[in-house]
Amino acid sequence: MTRGRDILTASSKSREGGPSFTLRNRLFRALWIVAWTLLARWTPPPLHGWRRGVLRAFGAKVGKGVRIYGSTRVWYPPNLVLGDHVAIGWQVKLYNQGMVTIEDYAIVSQHTHVVAGTHDIDDPYFQLQVRPIRIGRQAWVASGAFVGPGVTVGEGAVLGARGVAFRDLMPWTVYRGNPAVEIKKRRPFTLP
Repeated sequence: MTRGRDILTASSKSREGGPSFTLRNRLFRALWIVAWTLLARWTPPPLHGWRRGVLRAFGAKVGKGVRIYGSTRVWYPPNLVLGDHVAIGWQVKLYNQGMVTIEDYAIVSQHTHVVAGTHDIDDPYFQLQVRPIRIGRQAWVASGAFVGPGVTVGEGAVLGARGVAFRDLMPWTVYRGNPAVEIKKRRPFTLP
């Protein structure tokens, strides 16, 4: 689910250096960057509750017990849904031009990139395309991994360190490499 009204869909402006997003969207994001920098980026690691509040104030849906660090970069808070007890490591980049949903108890480790936008290389105007990303309940995206546009990381799936996912990852399955390939199944378990 994307914020279609904020995205130019049939304009040559992006190829000519013009914006892909409305002025309102760009002003909101500028305000967001300033607010995060002043209110959250510098905060000590234990202040997860404060950072949750800042995200909520800018339109993110954030569950209880979410741990997110000040060094995390969120591109557009209204396109972010974090379930209960999600952990977002330091230096994570959530380039959420499209919706990014991270479900309960999922972990996105440090230095990971979650990128919901790309460009149509066959379009002469090189138009922006956004596709939602979902990281399922109890999944783990390990350090330095990359999750591309439109990918669903299934419940309990693991994307190993430096792994690159451009296609869906099956539930309770472990992947590694670039591109990510299945290496084994994982035993399912249940959290509260």
